[in-house]
Amino acid sequence: MRSALFNAYYWVLSIFYGLSAALAALAPGREAVTFTLRLYSRRMLWALDRLAGVKVQVKGQEHLPAGPCIIAAKHHSWGDGFVMFAHVDNLSFVTGDHLEKFPLVGAILKKFGAIVVDSCGGPEAREALSKSAAQVAAEGRRILIYPEGHLAAPGERFRYRTGVYYMSKDFGLPVVPVATNLGCFWRQQEAKKTPGTATVEFLPALPQGLEKDAFMAEMERVIEGRTNELIAQARGEPVKPAVLVEWDGRKNVVVMPKVAPSSLFP
Repeated sequence: MRSALFNAYYWVLSIFYGLSAALAALAPGREAVTFTLRLYSRRMLWALDRLAGVKVQVKGQEHLPAGPCIIAAKHHSWGDGFVMFAHVDNLSFVTGDHLEKFPLVGAILKKFGAIVVDSCGGPEAREALSKSAAQVAAEGRRILIYPEGHLAAPGERFRYRTGVYYMSKDFGLPVVPVATNLGCFWRQQEAKKTPGTATVEFLPALPQGLEKDAFMAEMERVIEGRTNELIAQARGEPVKPAVLVEWDGRKNVVVMPKVAPSSLFP
């Protein structure tokens, strides 16, 4: 019942603030759109707490530098974005071009200054990411990016993409990792919500100057390690490593480890 009530509120609020943001996009500057999206996010978190019984506690905000940075976050649920927009000032974000297919969303993203890249990736996507990120970084804004590029269920992980590394290297920006267990309470896009207290935690910035392989390994280790600890706390279970999955176009599928041909025979 509580989940159904929240879901009804979610869609009513989303339609109302979607139209409001579209109107705000007609105003000069980003301020009107930014104000609308932040108010929308705060209302959604209020409803998540009061209607669905899911309270979100945000920790580690002292690790956010005052100036521009890259926020590399674990992505468990649609609720992740609400937490970021409600609690982080001067924010931009990286998103796939699939969102532009929704009515009015393209205009809102453009006015807000979101970094829209080709969801299929490739050299062209990296070039577009670098060009757009350069403008955002020059404006002194914080850039939110989900390194895996997909929603991962609690206990799952995708391969981490290198876009965070190249943005950090190109613009000299610190990278602040973010761990979460929100998926234990609001899993991906599922309608059912589980009451409880979720945690979103900003972690100390990654060391700067690392080579690509070392950077990628450290980013994944920090984000996945703390996320697994938060999941264990939420479930009252021992800490377990996340399972590597990939998206097959319909659902997350576990990636089976490769076996060398010589090991198949005695």
